Amino acid sequence: MLNISPNKLNEKVDISGYKAVEKVFYRTHYKHFNRFLAAFFVIAFIILFLPWTQNITGKGYLTTLRPDQRPQTIQSPIPGRIEKWYVSEGDYVNKGDTILFISEVKSEYFDPNLVERTGQQIKAKSMAVTSYEGKVEALNMQIGAISNERGLKLEQAKNKLLQSRLKVQSDSIDLEAAKTNISIAQRQYDRVVQLEQEGLKAVTDVEEKRLKLQETQAKLISQENKLLASKNNVINAQVEISRVQAEYTDKVSKAQSDMYTAQSNQFDSEAQVTKLENSYTNYEMRNAMLYIKAPQTGFINKAIQSGIGETFKEGDRLVGIMPSVYDMAVETFVEPIDLPLLHIGEKVRIQFDGWPAIVFSGWPNVSFGTFGGEVVAIETFISENGKYRVLLAPDKEDQPWPKDIRVGSGANTMALLEDVPIWFELWRQLNGFPPNYYQPENKVADVKKK
Repeated sequence: MLNISPNKLNEKVDISGYKAVEKVFYRTHYKHFNRFLAAFFVIAFIILFLPWTQNITGKGYLTTLRPDQRPQTIQSPIPGRIEKWYVSEGDYVNKGDTILFISEVKSEYFDPNLVERTGQQIKAKSMAVTSYEGKVEALNMQIGAISNERGLKLEQAKNKLLQSRLKVQSDSIDLEAAKTNISIAQRQYDRVVQLEQEGLKAVTDVEEKRLKLQETQAKLISQENKLLASKNNVINAQVEISRVQAEYTDKVSKAQSDMYTAQSNQFDSEAQVTKLENSYTNYEMRNAMLYIKAPQTGFINKAIQSGIGETFKEGDRLVGIMPSVYDMAVETFVEPIDLPLLHIGEKVRIQFDGWPAIVFSGWPNVSFGTFGGEVVAIETFISENGKYRVLLAPDKEDQPWPKDIRVGSGANTMALLEDVPIWFELWRQLNGFPPNYYQPENKVADVKKK
């Protein structure tokens, strides 16, 4: 009954005796229900003002803190063929232990005595270098001897030139004396002829003077010839000096040319020795690479290349190894919108896959089975999955991480932010707003100092 009429029937007729009325209009339960609703709303209103820790959730997996502690594969820098395995999957190996032996597949390295033969070539070329050094030294000595001989020859030629010039001076004086003698003989002859004409001298005297005059004339001609011969000797001495200089210059040039050729051959041999020594070292190192060794202590995870006689190229992965000593870390990924909220040193709660946990994201203090972490690195470039990578290390102030967890297993992370009322968090979630942006206290202090 709607009970909208001004004539209310329930006030005029008593219907409380009917069973249907008792079932429909029984009002005793409203009192408890109203109390329950009132208490519920009061509690809900109080809860709205309770603190709620904002957080950023992420999904990641376990890894190691240092790059050299992470699982790695061992490659061969040279191509080869597998000949022998020294380990099995799961074996523990120390650093430097031999994992497998390979053989060469390139024909230029088939010779088993390649290193020894290269060493012999180095010795032979080294001896050739020594020989060229000796030849260069001998040629230098020869050049020195030729230079000394040239100096002596030039001194001898210069002395001969000086003698020739002195001889020219001596012959010139003798020529002047001969000219004086002929002048005297001519006057004596003329005087005797005149006296003979006057009858004072005999004809024999005239003939004697004529003979003496002719002898004097002959001596003059002879002296002139001697002077010309002396001058010719001077010219010959000058020519001899030029010839000696040209001859010994040619000898020195030829010896220097031979020396430069020997030096060129010496330098070429030294270059070949250096090249052979380089090849010798490369061959030695290549022979050492035939034994694939463990780069660090750890466990053999998986043989990627298996079997005997299987060939591979340089750089191909052969076997995987996991270091035995490592520092655990968690690699998680966050959305770009949440990246400004993370800072180095931020506290993070971590739930490991397979580890029982009861998680209250807003109340981390009452969660069970989560472990503490700390942000140690934040990637500055976005990853392939469209998120930013964050590396977490164990929190030293929290309980240690379980010992049974392994690298590669999954982990859920919650980065703890500011404490806000629950009503504010509900309002933020309904509007799709990001958590409050803030700076850690130490960061704010650093900014103020600056």
